[in-house]
Amino acid sequence: MQIKRDYTKPLFRDHRKKRGTWRWILLYFLFIGAFLFFVDSQFSKLQLMALDMIGQAPPPTPFASELATQGMNLFMSGDMQGARDYFRRAVLQQPQNVDYMYEYGRVLLELGVDEPGYYQDAIAIGDQAINANSNDPRGYVIKARAIDLNGDPANAVPIAQAGLQRDRNFSPLYTALSSAYRQIDRYDVALDSAEEAIRLDPLDPSARRVYALALIWVGRYDEALDQLEQAVALNPNLASPYFELASMYRTLAKRDANGGLDYYALAIATYEQVLSFQPQNAKAYLRLCETYTEIGEHRRGQGYCEDALTINPQYPQAWRALGQTMYPQRNYEGAIESFEECVDLGSDGSSATICAGCLITISASATTPGRS
Repeated sequence: MQIKRDYTKPLFRDHRKKRGTWRWILLYFLFIGAFLFFVDSQFSKLQLMALDMIGQAPPPTPFASELATQGMNLFMSGDMQGARDYFRRAVLQQPQNVDYMYEYGRVLLELGVDEPGYYQDAIAIGDQAINANSNDPRGYVIKARAIDLNGDPANAVPIAQAGLQRDRNFSPLYTALSSAYRQIDRYDVALDSAEEAIRLDPLDPSARRVYALALIWVGRYDEALDQLEQAVALNPNLASPYFELASMYRTLAKRDANGGLDYYALAIATYEQVLSFQPQNAKAYLRLCETYTEIGEHRRGQGYCEDALTINPQYPQAWRALGQTMYPQRNYEGAIESFEECVDLGSDGSSATICAGCLITISASATTPGRS
């Protein structure tokens, strides 16, 4: 039998071409998978690159040091809210950095003067600083000052003393001790502590302010006035020392046998100085209203109270002061409305109580026989 073979075809099947096709398909899908994984893992960077190419990329996140520098610049310029925002962001980036926490705490203490809720934030920052470095005295300063200003001076003293065990030459610790001792009627120790703070750092305005308060409590008004004037000069863009200085002028005016008009004029000029660099400071307008009311210029005082309420309509002290300017002008209806608004706001307990008392007084006056 004869076998016929077609020698134009290979003896064995050629599978190499089919194997090569599948290899390329596999490599293609592997490449696509790797590409998608890369895009997914680097999406944020790629998105920024794409936005940058068309000029719409957001600005880069600043370093913590840049945020802190900006915060300090705002602090020195008197912008406490702006400084708070920058220092808060710096602390969030570097939560173990005591430098940033200390400056952040100082800002919170200044803000707490008008909004006491910030003192709780300052206490928390003080604790955070102590936990980050228990040998650094700055955390103890912030915590002690915040606890004292939040109404618990007795518990602030041991915290400041614990800080002194870390560094007996750190001036702000003596400032914190002076303030706390004054609040618990230890005036002799308060004076000594403040004097030591100034000896260690004569350029610290906080030490001057605390020393002035201690001097006031022992009746050394002229020395207190000198300390407050120096505090203002050391940081002319910080509003709080101006208010303390103007309050000192008003205290001296009330004690002046000649009527105190010169001191009242100094107080008014001091509040106006605040408005020169913080024109939207409602507290300055309120204090001007109160000062003019004290010297009997009720009409002029009313205008400043209205300015304060234009800036902050939810300001109970300003509503109270407005009513107090209207009542002597026999605008009883306006006074009643102002005092009622003060009571309704109710966020400030003392103001609400005073306003309620004023309402009772007006009602009693209105029912008095012969009252016009």
